[in-house]
Amino acid sequence: MNIEEIRDYCLSLPETNESFPFDETTLVFKVKGKMFAMTDLEHTEWLSVKCEPEYAQELRAKYTEIEGAYHMNKKYWNQINVQGSLNTNFVEKLINHSYNEVVKKMPKKERENLPFLDESE
Repeated sequence: MNIEEIRDYCLSLPETNESFPFDETTLVFKVKGKMFAMTDLEHTEWLSVKCEPEYAQELRAKYTEIEGAYHMNKKYWNQINVQGSLNTNFVEKLINHSYNEVVKKMPKKERENLPFLDESE
């Protein structure tokens, strides 16, 4: 997946927007103001996504393209080499998982109209 495909996919998710809250190169995707994905425009081969802690460990053990996210809490964040051998559908499922992780932690009133995205492989 390239950066344009990642951006298009993330922005297609409900209530998602993009911003540069940290600096001029770190592109962040948020659902209702909560971050679920980010990439550095100078290193677009990496995408950081939120992940359930046990699943994060499983993914890192299984795929060399997935590791703890740089500068993030590695318990909850993975970085994915999107230019590696992982297929687009799988990367999209990991983005969906990240989105779902953020949505499920929102207060009930905030998440009422947000769908639960498909994460099946």
